[in-house]
Amino acid sequence: MNPLLPSLLFALAGIPSGPRESPAINFAHLDHLMESVVLEGDTVSIVHIYANYPGYHWVAAEESGPEGIACVDDAARAAVLFLRSYALQGDMASLERARGLLAFVMHMQAPDGEFYNFIRTDHTINTSGKTSFKSFGWWAARGLWAMAMGGIAFKDRDPLFSRRLLGRVSLMMPLVGASLKEYGNTRTVSGYTIPRWLLYESGADVTSELLLGLLEYQKVRGDDSLSSVIAKLAQGLVVMQDGEGNRPPYGLHRSWETLWHMWGNGQTQALSAAGMMLHDTTMIASAVREARGWYGRLLMDGFLKEYDLAGSAPATRYEQIAYGVRPMAVGLVRLYEATGDRDYLYMAGLAASWLTGNNSLGRAMYDPATGRCYDGIRDSLTVNLNSGAESTIEALYTLVEVGRYPEARRFLACRKVGAGSTGRFSYALFRGGPDTELTLTRELATGRLSLYEGKQSKAFCRKEHIP
Repeated sequence: MNPLLPSLLFALAGIPSGPRESPAINFAHLDHLMESVVLEGDTVSIVHIYANYPGYHWVAAEESGPEGIACVDDAARAAVLFLRSYALQGDMASLERARGLLAFVMHMQAPDGEFYNFIRTDHTINTSGKTSFKSFGWWAARGLWAMAMGGIAFKDRDPLFSRRLLGRVSLMMPLVGASLKEYGNTRTVSGYTIPRWLLYESGADVTSELLLGLLEYQKVRGDDSLSSVIAKLAQGLVVMQDGEGNRPPYGLHRSWETLWHMWGNGQTQALSAAGMMLHDTTMIASAVREARGWYGRLLMDGFLKEYDLAGSAPATRYEQIAYGVRPMAVGLVRLYEATGDRDYLYMAGLAASWLTGNNSLGRAMYDPATGRCYDGIRDSLTVNLNSGAESTIEALYTLVEVGRYPEARRFLACRKVGAGSTGRFSYALFRGGPDTELTLTRELATGRLSLYEGKQSKAFCRKEHIP
């Protein structure tokens, strides 16, 4: 097992004592989940998938199902976290953590560029499992993202390792191009337009993760052909968007066909970043539309799990997980970076406050003392107290990004203390201390979202007789 390394702290050191501080970014539990193993004669790092309450020991392979003990999905997302920590803080320990994980990711890639996902308890690759078979999908997209970031991070410190990583990314470009053979072709499902050139034909969720990796690769490659690929994939995400601020489904980006789900739905994050790189206002406008129309409603009314736009059943509220919070919170951070509008930092802090207790159970989901994030809110009464790799990594990545900005950090300790309607507006009132207050309002006639912070919030509440 890798040794525990010092925690990375943002703002003031230690556990936060006030609303302006960010929780400690503590890698201890993630370090506990990591292990050095020999894979195909090479020493690599893996991340164990599950650690269950109360002892939080690794769950044995036979208990975690037939797929295996560790996967590219978690190793790649952990590498992204550590590489981002290194990029922002110059944290050499994080860079070395990433190295071992990237070595594992490269071993899981087939010669044709596709990826397997899981290794078994004997450290052999699972080549046939339903979430491990060789393919160009979720685990490949995450692998590309991590390797592209690694190629940048190691460019000067280890040029040979950097070239190996970027060479592996280049193997995947024909696969990206193959999906674009359907560019411009659509089909219709229950009245909704489906672009056929996304991964899995309509996987806007997984394509958003692929785009985040391609954007990193473009920082190295910097050519017009890759810009064109990025633009076409981003266009597909925009096609999967429906509604406006006052017209259902309020500007959300569908995840797959007619289904929206909160987990992994990183379209606003990807479109904001792509819009910045390509100077494309249409991409940024699409992210704004989701943020102000759909994200505003989720912040005011409560998070959801999924929603089938073509179905008759109501939206499902549970289970809620950190992997649903990260795309929203980090997407809002990226949208601020693309627009300069501080509203999105306030919203990012509020979204991330789900981790600190601003959720339906009022329960802190991330523990800065241990670095654990619980695996989710199961229902209106129950927290899943296990703490596996996915939730831990997604929570830490969220806090790394949100913690960069004081305007976002201020609202991490907020709680919703009131909600209702004034006749003209619906509103939700959040407080994080005597000097931290934020009111979100939605104009009933137009759906227009407005934010009032601090003294402005207090003035609005007095005017509208909100206690």
